[in-house]
Amino acid sequence: MRIGGIRLLTGIAALALVVGFSPPTQAKTHTARAPEVGARIAYIVDSSGTVHFGKRETRRVPVASLVKVMTAYVVLREGRLGDVVTITKADVRHAADNGATSAALRTGEKLTVSDLLYGLMLPSGADAANALARTYGPGRTAFITKMNATARKLGLADTLYTNADGLPAPRQGGHSTAVDQAKLAQIALEDPTFRTVVSTKTHKVAKSALHRAHTWTNTNKLLGSSDGVIGVKTGFTSKAGFCLLFAADRNGRRVIGVLLGDQDSRRFTTAGRLLDFADEQIAATEP
Repeated sequence: MRIGGIRLLTGIAALALVVGFSPPTQAKTHTARAPEVGARIAYIVDSSGTVHFGKRETRRVPVASLVKVMTAYVVLREGRLGDVVTITKADVRHAADNGATSAALRTGEKLTVSDLLYGLMLPSGADAANALARTYGPGRTAFITKMNATARKLGLADTLYTNADGLPAPRQGGHSTAVDQAKLAQIALEDPTFRTVVSTKTHKVAKSALHRAHTWTNTNKLLGSSDGVIGVKTGFTSKAGFCLLFAADRNGRRVIGVLLGDQDSRRFTTAGRLLDFADEQIAATEP
């Protein structure tokens, strides 16, 4: 069952109608020089389709926990926010055995889908990802099939999912591109529940008979440090490097940016500078 979703249409023209993306056009530099970008891959585009910066943006690479954006998007269409999911030993072990980030879930806890989405997106919990995929596949394999089917419907032709959390899967070859990640973010942010989750700095779950108390803090340090920021997701693996998918509303347009293969110490600063650069470009074209 869909939750606050939008109707999916196929094709580039359909995407433009649904999310406001026009066919990409290259912005002309009017008032400022583009900032230096040390990330291996970078891309920034606004909701008019104007590309403000691109660097190897169509190269297929692993995107680490940015994968969880699609996980959340599929869950929001398969379940209800009030559904209750029981955490299994396998969910907990999945994160621990892979040395992955977790939401510190414990076997036997029962949490709502709403809370698990925060556990998925804020601390980037692989345990939450596994629990949601297992529930709404049902089973991880079926859920991955749904992720890839959704990617095709959304026109993400250069994206392949092999799991729900972005952990390395070298023999399976999961990948995406900065362009595809920006498209997905623009679409996902049209869902008010998704937008609320990814723009939240801290989410607290009070202790109850079903679960212990949890406090999850968003790993996206760009929130609150740059005007208009509304999320979206951080990621890291040794192969993918530090990744950041980010968005902000500036000058009447939604600006989406992607940094892949960056350094942790600079990705948020670079993202802020790219948003400011795009903002200046947009302002310079306004009548």
